[in-house]
Amino acid sequence: MGRTALRRIIDEPSLQLVGMHVYSPAKQGLDAGEIAKRPETGVKATSDIQSILETEADVVLHTPRLTLPYEAMAEEVIQLLQSGKNVVSTAGFHWPQAHGSDYSERLQAAAIKGGVTLAGVGVSPGLVVERLTLSATVLCAQIDRIDVQETVDASAMTSPDFVFGLMGMGSDPADRDIRRGPLADLYATLFSEVFHFVANEMETEVGTIEPDHELTLAPHEIRLPAGMIAPGQVAATLWRWTTRLRNGVEFALAIRWTADPRLHGNDSTGHWTMSITGRPNVRLTLDISEGDPTAPPSRALTDATVAVAVRAIPDVIAAPPGLFAFRPTSAWQRRIG
Repeated sequence: MGRTALRRIIDEPSLQLVGMHVYSPAKQGLDAGEIAKRPETGVKATSDIQSILETEADVVLHTPRLTLPYEAMAEEVIQLLQSGKNVVSTAGFHWPQAHGSDYSERLQAAAIKGGVTLAGVGVSPGLVVERLTLSATVLCAQIDRIDVQETVDASAMTSPDFVFGLMGMGSDPADRDIRRGPLADLYATLFSEVFHFVANEMETEVGTIEPDHELTLAPHEIRLPAGMIAPGQVAATLWRWTTRLRNGVEFALAIRWTADPRLHGNDSTGHWTMSITGRPNVRLTLDISEGDPTAPPSRALTDATVAVAVRAIPDVIAAPPGLFAFRPTSAWQRRIG
């Protein structure tokens, strides 16, 4: 995400790169152009957050990997907000109110103090449910259930830390069950923001969120650019939660990450399927694909996520100080008047 965002900023005439914070010691001191495979920019990478806080910038594109625990990212974002920088994040902050007032009010107070705005954006979370699915609910006179499933193909991903760390591939259920523990907690926290966003737009509240996760084990050795998955190790995860909203609508959200889509038969077509059961039934399929056959398939989703973040910049700058969320064009049965 970070490298793609860097390229978009460098290539966009209306944007000027004035600073770059990195987490890898190997990138420290490198020119941004070298990291992005672009001409030199004169902007050097730094891991010193204080120098970033002192930089004159209108907005920060915040694109780190998710952290364990999820809440650990908040401290850095609070510092950025307090220093007077709008923040557009692809790593959460879609609906901070989901985590209680202690968490959200610290972010809100930091934004107010800096006179700036915080927005969490992306494709999922951020767009698929919040803007596409909710907009489609206006077609319904009655809604009984909403199901959204995402499928992400990890077979061409190159980062071992991402594939074997954050995605949970290659873990051995005999040693530890990743459906319980820090990784499960991370995704439950992140995606709970989607449930609370939906409830807010439907003018209702979230009931109990029930997890029902599944693991698919490798039937044979699977070799990926990121490394090898041995037989019996995790080759796919299905993170799934269901809640019954206070208005009676059931909402299920599932995210499947897989080392090989063929492990799931016909149940993995399209990046997302969005189904609304009611009167009438509505079904949408969203697929994001890479048009360049020489590029890794995973580039398409990265491009899409960063495109949403870059497009958000003028809206976030223009928004009043505080927490900001992109709303759907409409949602089912909002009050009139």
